[in-house]
Amino acid sequence: MKPSTVAVIATVIAMIGGYMLSYNYVQAKKVVAFDYMANGFYNGSEIVPEEEAPKKKEKKEVKIIEPDTYDDSYIGYLTIPKINLTKGFVDRRSKENNVEKNIIVVNGSSYPNVKKGNLILAGHSGSGWKAFFNNLQQLENGDVMYVTYKKKIYEYKLVNIYKQEKVGKISIYRNYDKTTLTLVTCTNNDSKTQTVYVSELQDVKKK
Repeated sequence: MKPSTVAVIATVIAMIGGYMLSYNYVQAKKVVAFDYMANGFYNGSEIVPEEEAPKKKEKKEVKIIEPDTYDDSYIGYLTIPKINLTKGFVDRRSKENNVEKNIIVVNGSSYPNVKKGNLILAGHSGSGWKAFFNNLQQLENGDVMYVTYKKKIYEYKLVNIYKQEKVGKISIYRNYDKTTLTLVTCTNNDSKTQTVYVSELQDVKKK
């Protein structure tokens, strides 16, 4: 083989190797940057629900019912069979209601036993052990999820998925004649938006 041919082959191999190394480096930086932005959003500002009623319908006030006493143990569980997720949540007032430890019950939520109420749960996506909501991106309208609370199982069906910019508040679009479950997480590979999943109650069974 001629020296010139060997030199060309060596150059091509070096270029391919350089490209692979730089690609992996850039991808790793993207993951780190996404996780940093996600953590900053949840840690830097409280998530405040800003519910918006459908047009031509007045927003209905829902009384939030909470137990008089509470501790740091799980009071309920979210189960989503499609993505093999089962994760507990604590009382909204507990110190363990922290996105760095659990999925969290957002202030302004009502629990599943409140008629026409809205349970709002938020969690991390991205990478790492605390990215409990990372696989929500696989969900589609019509998928089923469950909340176990006070010896009852509440079955919900996903009816709406949409994205919003991260501004410290969540606009929730739901039917105020329905009891709903809303899940919120950072959009995968997008540090500027969050994704909202709204589900409506279908059935209630004793555990």
